[in-house]
Amino acid sequence: MATERRTRTQLDRNDWIEGAIDVLAEHGIAGLRVEVLAKNFGVTKGSFYWHFKDRQDLLDAVLQLWKEGRLRDIEKQTTAIAGKELAQIHHVIDVYSAVRNRKGISIELAVRDWARHDPRVSAVVEEVDAYRLDCTRKLFLALGLTDDEAHARSILVFAYVFGHSLMAYDRNNPKVTEFKRWIAERITGR
Repeated sequence: MATERRTRTQLDRNDWIEGAIDVLAEHGIAGLRVEVLAKNFGVTKGSFYWHFKDRQDLLDAVLQLWKEGRLRDIEKQTTAIAGKELAQIHHVIDVYSAVRNRKGISIELAVRDWARHDPRVSAVVEEVDAYRLDCTRKLFLALGLTDDEAHARSILVFAYVFGHSLMAYDRNNPKVTEFKRWIAERITGR
């Protein structure tokens, strides 16, 4: 099982959170149970309760870690040197549409599925998405686009990269790189 870990004599709070993220990616929120985590670590549930008040405390920590990680990554990928905004937009499209870490995609999908059933999680996902769009919108604004056009193109960027990550197609096709460049040029208008 992908989520099993070596038995450790001492687990810290972060170990539990990372283990929970692994289970979330593999089994979704319904499969994220204290018993499963304890079994994966080879410890009793008592170890869990040493670090967390309850399952909700763990879920809050998982959501917070996901949010902070996404915001950090978005900031890193959308920061551009003045005059290099177009190159940075192409970089964002390239990075986020590359064959990505399957676990990362699984986590993203699991969090979004969780958000469909939990308004609090939905609000966090909306906050992260708004940040994604705003950072990218600023790059388009720096290129001289109107706010509406910059916003629309930002939506296109993420509609493409998220859709691309979900699609099953021949990623080994020799024209994939050419197609991605062509799509990026259509999205940026340049």
